Amino acid sequence: MRALSPSSIRPPFARYSHGIAVPAGHRLAVVSGQLGIAADDSIPPDCEAQAELCFANIAAILAEDGMTLADVIRVNAYVTDRAHMAAYMRCRDRQFQGTPPASTLMIVGGFTRPEFMVEIEVIAAAPPQQGD
Repeated sequence: MRALSPSSIRPPFARYSHGIAVPAGHRLAVVSGQLGIAADDSIPPDCEAQAELCFANIAAILAEDGMTLADVIRVNAYVTDRAHMAAYMRCRDRQFQGTPPASTLMIVGGFTRPEFMVEIEVIAAAPPQQGD
């Protein structure tokens, strides 16, 4: 993967890439928005812990296709308040070493349950698996 960050535009506001080029032949995984809810239906009371659960759920989904968070090329995240942005971004930045994925963060009015503060969806790309 190659970051696309032309010098003719303003650098990113935070640790993300303006774009990511995916080499030909890579396979894609598209992950639906994940909420900060555990398998036992518990929901942490703070945004950063919810974001950790979102990324853990995403990692489990990607593992089903032999991928990891290192294969993520695009993140779309939604928080319910500007006050949650820093906590979400701290969590996001811990997840990605090396070239950060393209990323968008939006503030929304809410989710299906009032206790949810963040939802995260991703696109991942990886080389073909053996036998593909």
